[in-house]
Amino acid sequence: MGMFEFIRNLADQQHERVVPISVFVAILCLCLVIGHLLEDNRWVNESIAAILIGCIAGAVILFLSKGKSSHILRFSEELFFIYLLPPIIFNAGFQVKKKQFFQNFITIMLFGVIGVFISASIITVGSWWLFPKLGFVGLTARDYLAVGTIFSSTDTVCTLQVLHQDETPILYSLVFGEGVVNDATSVVLFNAIQKIDVTRVNSRTILQLIGDFFYLFSTSTALGVTFGLVTAYSLKTLYFGRHSTVRELAIMVLMAYLSYMLAELLELSGILTVFFCGILMSHYAWHNVTESSRITTRHIFAMMSFVAETFIFLYVGMDALDMEKWKMTRVSFGTLMSSFGSIVLLILLGRAASVFPLSAFSNYMNRRPQRSPSLTFKHQVIIWWAGLMRGAVSIALAFKQFTYSGVTWDPVNAAMITNTIIVVLFTTLVFGFLTKPLIYYMLPHRVIDKNDSSVGSKSPKEDMALPLLSFEESVSTNILRAKDSLTMLIERPVYTVHFYWRKFDDTYMRPIFGGPLSSPPEC
Repeated sequence: MGMFEFIRNLADQQHERVVPISVFVAILCLCLVIGHLLEDNRWVNESIAAILIGCIAGAVILFLSKGKSSHILRFSEELFFIYLLPPIIFNAGFQVKKKQFFQNFITIMLFGVIGVFISASIITVGSWWLFPKLGFVGLTARDYLAVGTIFSSTDTVCTLQVLHQDETPILYSLVFGEGVVNDATSVVLFNAIQKIDVTRVNSRTILQLIGDFFYLFSTSTALGVTFGLVTAYSLKTLYFGRHSTVRELAIMVLMAYLSYMLAELLELSGILTVFFCGILMSHYAWHNVTESSRITTRHIFAMMSFVAETFIFLYVGMDALDMEKWKMTRVSFGTLMSSFGSIVLLILLGRAASVFPLSAFSNYMNRRPQRSPSLTFKHQVIIWWAGLMRGAVSIALAFKQFTYSGVTWDPVNAAMITNTIIVVLFTTLVFGFLTKPLIYYMLPHRVIDKNDSSVGSKSPKEDMALPLLSFEESVSTNILRAKDSLTMLIERPVYTVHFYWRKFDDTYMRPIFGGPLSSPPEC
């Protein structure tokens, strides 16, 4: 009898788990269908649709549970960082157009790294100064530093769903690249803040923070590059497709996920690791698999990323009606709305303080004689707007800072979670609704990039005239060539570095790791 009761209880527990998962998957399918029907809508995109459906589903569940809960599943930062984020970031690296990405690499790094430091500094200092004046007290110094990184993480999905790679290649590359690097930088900076002693903040602490950041950034990137090269070399030498194309796909997926998990195990940035792993796999490994595997690989990676993104936005909509957090938040409604408004204002200021000065610096770095600036004012406005929306990374970092396994009993922490959800909902819905009209107004007929020169554009004649060192020439000739190369590096740093990398890639990397050689006129 005891065994029978045990089996029945176990079956009941399994039933309790299966039902909410089944309901959530059904709602997820509904999101995909409605997102497809709204594909051509001028105002609503799939992200906004998922959030709205999440809010509606949360309201229905809240009504059926008589106000107890709006959740089907409970959010966990571990669920987000371990299961949902890796396929999104890996697909971003795998699908990126490498020519545009690396030609704009310096500009992307300016926006994605330096821009995060500028934005985080403004949000941290601004919230530290404004919150006590608004009656919002109780946060520690580490909390304020974390707030700066939490609300510096952008979500460019809404903008990317409007832009097109073929019609606006430069703009798409910058928004896309900055979005990924920005998320990685925010997470790395967040983790670095957790390690510093905030009770003794001085110039040495700041240098330590910057040192930890660049250590995490460089080692995470190196780990991703290593895994990408190892996978490419394995596929080229072992030729998995000889017996089964499934093995080719499996080894790529497992190696990418292993790189992410190893980075997390070593307390590095899994986002950076899996992103650069995806880039290296796409650059080398993808050319080493069979033709059928190439088509299947791209579709499967895109599908995994799409489902994970929709899952996150759907949950954000449901979480907005979480009565537990609203009841736990003992801050007055006026104080809560004031702190929310100040955060949005600081996001606007921080974004503007990073985009427009860095765009001017980028135009100076990419200057070309007798050509218009690479980033026009309209480009800069769209880049600024694309970075105003906050998303899943902000929520995950907020849960990581202010909850324990998704639960908190501290009123101040609960208020910060509520604030984060409100900011994410407001920026995604309001700014997201206006994204399509803004881009259609700023880029009429979407021909803006056809008249603009690419950051790394060039002619075949320039390639042939570019000085290179040669062992067949005399020392004096090579010295003159080196001087000319240095002059060109100073005058056109992006173009020169990109050109030499392409030469190195064709000569040494591709023969070992795979992939076709680049033709001289192209990247």
